[in-house]
Amino acid sequence: MPEGYDALILGQLASQAAQAEQTALLFIAPDDVRLANTRDCLAFFAPEVECLLIPAWDCLPYDRISPRNDLVSERISSLVTLATEENGPRVVMATVNSLLQRVPPREALARATFTLQKGGELSLDDLFTYLESNGFSRGGTVMEAGDYAVRGGIVDIFPPGSKKPVRLDLFGETLEEIKTFDPVTQRREGALASAQLLPVSEVVLNEASIARFCAGYRSKFGAVTDADPLFEAVNTGRRYPGMEHWLPLFHSKLETIFDYLPGAPIIFDQLAEDACGERWEAIDDYYRARTEGPGAVAGMAIEDYKPLPPEMLYVPREERDLRLADHPFAVLSPFAAEAAPERQIFDVGGRQGRGFVAERSKLTGELFDAVHAHLDAEVRAGRRVLLAGWSVGTRERIGHLLVEHGVQSLTAVVDWRAAENLA
Repeated sequence: MPEGYDALILGQLASQAAQAEQTALLFIAPDDVRLANTRDCLAFFAPEVECLLIPAWDCLPYDRISPRNDLVSERISSLVTLATEENGPRVVMATVNSLLQRVPPREALARATFTLQKGGELSLDDLFTYLESNGFSRGGTVMEAGDYAVRGGIVDIFPPGSKKPVRLDLFGETLEEIKTFDPVTQRREGALASAQLLPVSEVVLNEASIARFCAGYRSKFGAVTDADPLFEAVNTGRRYPGMEHWLPLFHSKLETIFDYLPGAPIIFDQLAEDACGERWEAIDDYYRARTEGPGAVAGMAIEDYKPLPPEMLYVPREERDLRLADHPFAVLSPFAAEAAPERQIFDVGGRQGRGFVAERSKLTGELFDAVHAHLDAEVRAGRRVLLAGWSVGTRERIGHLLVEHGVQSLTAVVDWRAAENLA
């Protein structure tokens, strides 16, 4: 199938799975750009299908910085959904980097929620302890996911996975109101009966996780000196930039996306396998730079950075291949191929459309005349034609140009279902 047609097929497979009450589908893209494009196309072809994104961290392996809060918020929100809900029909979308990165265990995320109930009792001490240990940042105003602010009996929180922050109005220890508000104008909006808080970070700092980290750190790297800022910060319960790169030490074990979707069919983009190879190579290169590189890395002595072995943080090739044996999987390709004993080939009928390359190269204004002639030929052949633009503005501009060149009966649609329902 050509690129773009895959989203239509994904939507059809997900709809069939929903009707048969089957499991989710896992789609693996080579990078974030391809992931976003496929998600947008899927929203057009199958808006009724639930789509969960599991983005990868936006920092390099063995980096000294933490991933962005908003990105981790979406990541955790999707993982919590998978950990707490039945494996129902939906499309779960991830990049190669996300697939190969280990994640907190399901039981840890399933119990890491904090529920707020209107009219219920709420201890501010318990709330603040949860917020601080799960990565929330306190400030004067709330602007993005993971922020919270306190003004007397008013607490503003921007929960991960929510489109709007919430404002908690307390009278003593009674939660009287929960309302969403606009983070720009700070004006209150709709009222809520309840709200759920999720962690902002995959690293939870509580007594058990801190003790686990300290013991694991000493076991891996030996005696710790006072000059180790990471160990000193975690040991005193403070967050440290880049601490996520020691994630295995905060949990008794880590899992993978495979564990969150047992037995789910997996569909790989055409470039996903090449991206896997590049990712494994990059992980090894960054690990060697931290352990064998000359002089200093990122302006600090190599001995100051104590990297964990790659297999503790990432899924190696052998493990990935072994885990794939437990899942039915397919690889998308825009090219025709021959069947072989170890694989089946399915041609789903997609063909690349005409690109009007010759007409585009001319400066004589023949492009839209050629498009008009092509559309007429398709209609005379009994086919229906769908024209797509990058945006609503692009669609309207192209529509005006086509009308000027004699194309009639153009109808705007919002999704694939609307197009199918046209007479």
